[in-house]
Amino acid sequence: MQLNPWALSGIATVAVLTFYLGHRSSRFANTTHDFLVARRTVRSRRNAAAISGEYLSAASFLGIAGIILKDGADGLWFPIGFTAGYLALMLFVAAPLRRSGAYTLPDFLEARLGSVVLRRCGTFFVVFIGILYMVPQLQGAGLALTTVLNVPGWVGAVTVTVLVGVNVMAGGMRAITVVQAFQYWLKLFAIALPAFVLCAVFLAGGKPGPAGSLGAPAPPVFAEQTTVDIRTDVAFEVGTLTQVRIEHPGDPAPHEEIWVQGSTQELPQGTRVWFAAGTPVPTVSDAAVTNADWLHPGSEGLRDLLQTYSLIFATFLGTMGLPHVLVRFYTNPDGRAARRTTVHVLLLLGLFYLFPTILGALSRMYVPELLVTGQTDAAVLRLPSAMVPGVAGQVLGAVVLAGAFAAFLSTSSGLLVSLAGVVSTDLSKGRVLDFRIAAGVVGLVPLALALLLRPNDLSLSVGMSFALAASTFSPLLVLGVWWRGLTWPGAMAGMIIGGGLVLGALVVDLVSRFTGGWAPWFADQPALITVPVAFAVTILVSLATPNGKPADVNGVMLRLHAPDRLGFMRDRAVARFGQAEERTRMGRGRHRK
Repeated sequence: MQLNPWALSGIATVAVLTFYLGHRSSRFANTTHDFLVARRTVRSRRNAAAISGEYLSAASFLGIAGIILKDGADGLWFPIGFTAGYLALMLFVAAPLRRSGAYTLPDFLEARLGSVVLRRCGTFFVVFIGILYMVPQLQGAGLALTTVLNVPGWVGAVTVTVLVGVNVMAGGMRAITVVQAFQYWLKLFAIALPAFVLCAVFLAGGKPGPAGSLGAPAPPVFAEQTTVDIRTDVAFEVGTLTQVRIEHPGDPAPHEEIWVQGSTQELPQGTRVWFAAGTPVPTVSDAAVTNADWLHPGSEGLRDLLQTYSLIFATFLGTMGLPHVLVRFYTNPDGRAARRTTVHVLLLLGLFYLFPTILGALSRMYVPELLVTGQTDAAVLRLPSAMVPGVAGQVLGAVVLAGAFAAFLSTSSGLLVSLAGVVSTDLSKGRVLDFRIAAGVVGLVPLALALLLRPNDLSLSVGMSFALAASTFSPLLVLGVWWRGLTWPGAMAGMIIGGGLVLGALVVDLVSRFTGGWAPWFADQPALITVPVAFAVTILVSLATPNGKPADVNGVMLRLHAPDRLGFMRDRAVARFGQAEERTRMGRGRHRK
């Protein structure tokens, strides 16, 4: 593959701007308060852009279009769920969470229920969710650079880890706030500009894409003789009788094969397949084979319906349990600003998710070969050059890649800050030095996993993180904010059982993927079962252990729900986090705008 200098320039520009903005902001960060919550002075609009910047991850920028390409109408629930989760967050959690005065999610659990043991348990799940969420960001970076620049996958993962680690260790939350706000607008531009241009190209052509019309009931077809290189082990379904020319790894020469209709073909990495013009496109085994199924939601009957409801549970309730999302609400000045921030986030996310949906539909007509290789997450990267040949297509591709790289950086930054904050305050004294050490150590774990584990669909990988967050922290936050009867044994039992069920499903799903795909649907989307179980266990155990309620529950609930102007809100004991000299330097400083 020929090197695209435009793409390399786009990545370099994003990297330089990210480092510059982070370095510039980190000059004003010198206390633990700066590193953890940016002195709680971030205004609503900037915080909303920063939240959107870190929330729009690889799953949003690359994965949504890939899911639409593969699953069609069923894939629309991902952008809907990712956005609607903030509505639940705004209604039930945002303002009370800020009024609690906590610094991290485990800190809130201790503030509400007065249990250090519960805090430690919460720390474990925060770290696990953060690592599980960060792995697909690094894998997405590897996929993006491999697709466009033809470099090994580890290059992208290492580049993102190093750049994010430098910014986070330099200035923590204060350094990355401006960076993430900038990266949201960069990502919006990088997805909107290609969408407008490619839609104009499609409409100007006056005819369907080379793979055929989306309204045709048949599967898409190869418009010309096409060579497909299989880069990872893949299994796909054959919709019609198909004759191909194929070269397996180790074969002395290519040979002819006939694939029978309805058969499943398993091809190892390194296989090369030649498809003649007009051949229907085989699709990976879990994708919609025909366009009729692609356009029709729930085409597989009850299984699809249950998976859809499970996805709704995970995304609607999982957002309020994501540590890197919640930690940003601690940076608002008060509860009212936190609620206003959430409204702005809803608007920013709703605007963004229009564009990957459009690009996913165009991808089915112009890059159907991705349905064979299984690399559907590369759709938005391949589409510009497929629709606009020459330099113009390369420039559009470079813009998309720059946005994708910003997505990896912004989400990874938020995750690393939240993980470093939790680890440094729970496992050490919470000083600035402790934060920096924690960031360096924690950042190496997802990097190692990203290099060792086989890449999967990015939206599906992130969906498992949402399921875990919804099954562990969502019951604690909703019940902790709105129910006086919650006890720490009930919270502990619900978190362990809900989280344990999701982790068990994750293990079953991973084993199944390597041994033939035998797992039932709920191993891939377990939230429909695990979330109600977690709520039920939390409530029942709390009712059975009334002595587990904290003595000051009335005072805590008053602080969570009293209007800000009454003055009940106060920060948690700052003395726990940082040395005395840091607190004297903290003062009443505000962000420089």
